[in-house]
Amino acid sequence: MGSSTLINADRLWTRLMALAEIGATPAGGVNRQALSDGEIAAWRRVIGWAREAGLTPSTDAAGNLFLMLAGRDRAAPPLLLGSHLDSQPTGGKFDGAAGVMAALEATVALAEQGDAPARDVIVVAWMNEEGSRFAPGMMGSEAFTGERDMDVIRAARDADGISVGEALDRFHKAFPYLPHRPLGFAAGAYLELHIEQGPLLEAAACIIGVVTRIQGKKTFQVVVEGAEGHAGTLAQQERRDALAAFARMATALHAEIGAIDADIKFTIGRVTVSPNAPSVVPSRVSFSIDLRHPDNAVLDAAGARIAALCQENAAPCTVTVTPLVDAPSNDFDGRLRASIAEAARDQGHPAMAILSAAGHDARHLAKICPAAMIFIPCRDGASHVEHEWAEPDHVAAGASVLAQVLRELAFAPGIEA
Repeated sequence: MGSSTLINADRLWTRLMALAEIGATPAGGVNRQALSDGEIAAWRRVIGWAREAGLTPSTDAAGNLFLMLAGRDRAAPPLLLGSHLDSQPTGGKFDGAAGVMAALEATVALAEQGDAPARDVIVVAWMNEEGSRFAPGMMGSEAFTGERDMDVIRAARDADGISVGEALDRFHKAFPYLPHRPLGFAAGAYLELHIEQGPLLEAAACIIGVVTRIQGKKTFQVVVEGAEGHAGTLAQQERRDALAAFARMATALHAEIGAIDADIKFTIGRVTVSPNAPSVVPSRVSFSIDLRHPDNAVLDAAGARIAALCQENAAPCTVTVTPLVDAPSNDFDGRLRASIAEAARDQGHPAMAILSAAGHDARHLAKICPAAMIFIPCRDGASHVEHEWAEPDHVAAGASVLAQVLRELAFAPGIEA
């Protein structure tokens, strides 16, 4: 089956590049953070394209966007496919957006075929996957799957003190005509296309990655409390220097956790020092920890050591370790993975099985329905950067594989696990 019969590659690329104009940065990237004016503009553009094809838009309390192609059996659990439209502050054109545009193209092409699918097909753009403006990320998919309470989500604030609740209310006011679905509903399956965000596909000269699983992730917020003092008069032995305590903790954490094995990923990514003055002993340090590993047993054991290592190196300061995210490794549906691999073979695209080192909304959908991901290469494995790039032919190939799997599912009488 040739890819040219499944999608319109030129339309897909043109729309993807048009979407990249919203929030475009001078260096060629995209700054379109969650629930921002840029994302409002992106919604308007995407909704316009969907309506042209007869798709029906809607949203929910979590600010997820749904674009529905109606099926013959409206009561059957719908097929979901998509990704996210928000970006990092210095993000690229493809992270998230390629998945939404590929899903839209596959669905529009299906609609143009003329035969109504057996069940509804819904393109989805999840709210705040990135977690760059509001932390943690994946709020929309977590709310949809019931893993995070909306009251907790709405209470989170950005660096300017604006809450998710305030931003969501403003966002919904920009779309008064959109009907609201209930938060969360049964799904027959979920598919997500994404750039790899790593170098393996490119190195192997493979165009399609059949994602086996997403490695587990834990995050922590750590606060070290000491006491301010004059840098010129306070004796060293009398100091409660929060930055010195942080340095001991960071050294111990990297030495033990960071050296567990070749698959461990340990990161201290954000450090805030107070009062951050040249001649004042630091009284407070807040820092973030990002811990990942594909083996849940290793991940849990490493995570259990973090608080102890911080406590052992805190004196004469005090330390508080707060767990934030606890997302175990998950496997994707074997039947859907086989369908992706078969579609790649049918279309003549080299493919390989691949682990996702980064997190995606598909992680949460996999807990409520059969789910799978398709990766395409990105140049030099670079992502979350303004020079992020995927070749037009690779975007088209991934979307065509997605379209073939979608068509198989859309006309199947039953797909639930």
